[in-house]
Amino acid sequence: MDSLAELDRRIAGCAACPRLVEWREEVGRVKRAAFQDWTYWARPVPGFGPVDASLLIIGLAPAAHGGNRTGRMFTGDRSGDVLYQAMYDVGLASQPTSVAADDGLALHGVRITAPVHCAPPENKPTPGERDTCRPWLVQELKLLRPTLRAAVVLGAFGWQAALPAFTEAGWTVPRPRPVFGHGIRVPLDGLDLFGCFHVSQRNTFTGKLTPEMLRDVLRTAGEVAGLPVKQLPVK
Repeated sequence: MDSLAELDRRIAGCAACPRLVEWREEVGRVKRAAFQDWTYWARPVPGFGPVDASLLIIGLAPAAHGGNRTGRMFTGDRSGDVLYQAMYDVGLASQPTSVAADDGLALHGVRITAPVHCAPPENKPTPGERDTCRPWLVQELKLLRPTLRAAVVLGAFGWQAALPAFTEAGWTVPRPRPVFGHGIRVPLDGLDLFGCFHVSQRNTFTGKLTPEMLRDVLRTAGEVAGLPVKQLPVK
């Protein structure tokens, strides 16, 4: 594959995992009551952001009624509300909300992707589904490598999926592999890898991940990536 556009098209047509295909399509037929008027995307959700991004954010998988509905990563669900607000706050997104694929949102030097591109039942992909989807992430990393300078991985599942993908894409990952932790920073070959608690409702509602914690990681990663991030006033 020569371009991210081609990669995104191929991802959107993938049907490699029968359980995920069945689930994403069932969700798209049954729908949630609040979204009965929507035509669900109900396909694998490709990455989102510029092709020359210097910062990559790696999540887990699309939400059944978020990305699986709208066709864009972290769009139309509460996790996305938290993520995009923080990105906007530090100057990495053009607006603080992401509600639909045609809402005009633009990311500034940042691309968002996931190690699993289909919405899984209970938000829990299996290890086999993670491994089946890994070649897409490997190819995305290879295509981004000329400009990529930092990556933020949201959550332990994403961390476990991302490290071998970085290895396969040509980066040297320390051995033994670094253990996930919020705020961890691992230098690779010309790239710094950051760990951050996932923006799941469980983490944000309980205060395990606060807006300040998320902004701090995004701001530091953005600075490493050479992006003009905003410094918020101290309250």
